[in-house]
Amino acid sequence: MSDENIKKNVREFYDRVGWQMVSGEVYQNAEYEDLRPVSRDYIHKCHLRINRHLAPEGDFLLDAGSGPVQYPEYLTYSEGYKARVCMDISIVAMQEARKRLGEKGRYVVADIAHLPFKSDAFDGIVSLHTIHHVPMEDKLPAYEELYRALKPGRKMAIVNGWTNAPLMVRLKPFMNRTARFHNWWLRRVKKQEIEPVAAKPVAQNAAEPEEKKNGPAGTFVQKLTAEWLTEALSGKMPFDILVWRSVNVAFLRAVIYPEWGGNFWLKVIYGLETIFPRWLGRIGQYPLVVVSKPLVEEPVTTI
Repeated sequence: MSDENIKKNVREFYDRVGWQMVSGEVYQNAEYEDLRPVSRDYIHKCHLRINRHLAPEGDFLLDAGSGPVQYPEYLTYSEGYKARVCMDISIVAMQEARKRLGEKGRYVVADIAHLPFKSDAFDGIVSLHTIHHVPMEDKLPAYEELYRALKPGRKMAIVNGWTNAPLMVRLKPFMNRTARFHNWWLRRVKKQEIEPVAAKPVAQNAAEPEEKKNGPAGTFVQKLTAEWLTEALSGKMPFDILVWRSVNVAFLRAVIYPEWGGNFWLKVIYGLETIFPRWLGRIGQYPLVVVSKPLVEEPVTTI
């Protein structure tokens, strides 16, 4: 598939499927997240990790690939800014974002690898789950374009997923066994009926939960490895790879249950992420890449 066809595929998916409401304030795209109450506090705290790396105030915050700014925590990123510039390839995303931000937002339909902004324009930049939707040839240009648009002395926070994250690969057999045992436990101990879909092996979707197995087809996703990103960015911009979330949605749905102390285990996971942010950022599912732009030109170093 050509680069232009890939971008067209992504745009059409989010216009027609991903950013369509299915119930209340829930988008079709929400199926790629674990919205159960047992996971809510963990996911909430992970979303708020972004704030630690952004300037608390400024003129303009760029949200590159903003979607509809669908989670309440996302709104906190721009609380201290005069305006939030929402940019996305989907016009539907911009229409939905306007409903949430109103006059505080600026709305631009554009390609993340070819930003229509001047250099040094933004006091902060966030980009969540966006670069994995662009073709391989555009991934490094996307990082370079975001860096170009960032003001000197400021930071940007970028979240995407690793392909075959080492931690998730190691945990997949455990996830399968736990999911099967939980289904057995519900049938035998709790005497509950289990829907057939719940008994499917986690291995079918553990590594790539974004790829939908039933219902509307998903869109193009091509993730990176920590090794590729380190080599690509080294010498071009100062960056640090931290953890945003070490476990994916498939893990949460297969292992974390309220009746089995799910809240406690997620507190343990979050605590480990806090203690070992760089290690889990490289082996876990979702890294948080923090890029700093120096005030003056100086040798680029990587932490």
